[in-house]
Amino acid sequence: MNKILRAKRMEHVHSDIRGPLFIEAMNMQAKGIDVLKLNTGNPATFGFKQPKSIEDALEHHTADGVGYCDFRGMPQSREAISSYHRSKGIKGVTADDVFIGNGVSEVVSFALMPLLNDGDEVLVPTPSYSIWGNSVYLAGGKPVFYVCDEKANWYPDIDDIRSKITSRTKAIVVINPNNPTGMLYPREILEQIVEVAREAGIMVFADEIYDRLVMDGLEHTSIASLADDVPMVTLNGLSKSHCLCGYRCGWMIISGPRALTEDYKQGIVQLTSLRLCANTLGQIVIPAALDDMETPMSMVRPGGRIYEQREATIRELEKIDGLSFVKNNSAFYIFPKMDVDKFHITDDKQFASDLLHETNILLVPGSGFDWHRPDHFRLVMLPQAEVLSDAMKRMGEFLDGYDQRKSFKIERKSA
Repeated sequence: MNKILRAKRMEHVHSDIRGPLFIEAMNMQAKGIDVLKLNTGNPATFGFKQPKSIEDALEHHTADGVGYCDFRGMPQSREAISSYHRSKGIKGVTADDVFIGNGVSEVVSFALMPLLNDGDEVLVPTPSYSIWGNSVYLAGGKPVFYVCDEKANWYPDIDDIRSKITSRTKAIVVINPNNPTGMLYPREILEQIVEVAREAGIMVFADEIYDRLVMDGLEHTSIASLADDVPMVTLNGLSKSHCLCGYRCGWMIISGPRALTEDYKQGIVQLTSLRLCANTLGQIVIPAALDDMETPMSMVRPGGRIYEQREATIRELEKIDGLSFVKNNSAFYIFPKMDVDKFHITDDKQFASDLLHETNILLVPGSGFDWHRPDHFRLVMLPQAEVLSDAMKRMGEFLDGYDQRKSFKIERKSA
């Protein structure tokens, strides 16, 4: 019998957040080693509690989720979602434009599969959360990466976007606020992206899962609110803003000219009906969560956990020679840059491995976010402030004198 081999579509798929380095960290933990996992944005791991609004919504209502619901999602939940997005300025959307899924990860596939034929292209930011590039590959398409410019606050480079549009381009992905940089895009940048999409006749996919976790007095603008003549799909959910990652509650909402999107929408109907429905218990809490803006606001204002944890991280990062960064203003991520000449870094995965084994700190190298130079890594700022301060100090001690050339020599010798 022949070996059972992976399909060719898996060739470029990668999951570095829970990849080989994560497995190594789990093995270390199994041996009794305490590993600080700064690899994944999972608030519950670090003591963030379920909001009372969610507890109240579930109390005495769990029986409502026993059976299958509408394949698009529970009507009252879809109505709450459409109302929320109308409040953000997206015109004309109704509950019929909403599809609820098991997290944004699932609805990304629902958004892409009905759109792409083999070889079609989707513009995806670099750096970006890798679900987008991976999902384009799995849908038979080709992700074409446009640059977000670190020297310009990690904003998308509009000229680079324009230069990468071809006859095969079907859509552009905008992650705002961005993961992994933690940066919010201003209205003027979003308006320029809309104009590019309008000129090219392509869709916009707006991943806005962190729209309620914005700091420093800034305000999130939903890109779909800036144009009602461009087909758009806005994706959002409760995993981060209400600390409900395990509820797997995400959604997509289609806006823009219905005459242009109706056939595409029927493709989404085909997919969502195949899987019957999303997790109903997660859907039950949506109306209460979207009525509870105090929970996310309490975390990102001065004195709130996410705000103070960011400040603690920044204070210590600033002291590390050979690191630079753009201070994030959203979410709970930062994407520092290493001086590759100082540390002689040619492999960011090797750097992350060295850091793990020397300091017991797990993070994700920049290549895990489709960043094509070995000079960045992402930090998750979810542990308590004092834990983060200590971790950054240990990272600074590790980098003081770090030379990757020596690391490679040790690797070769031990091999």
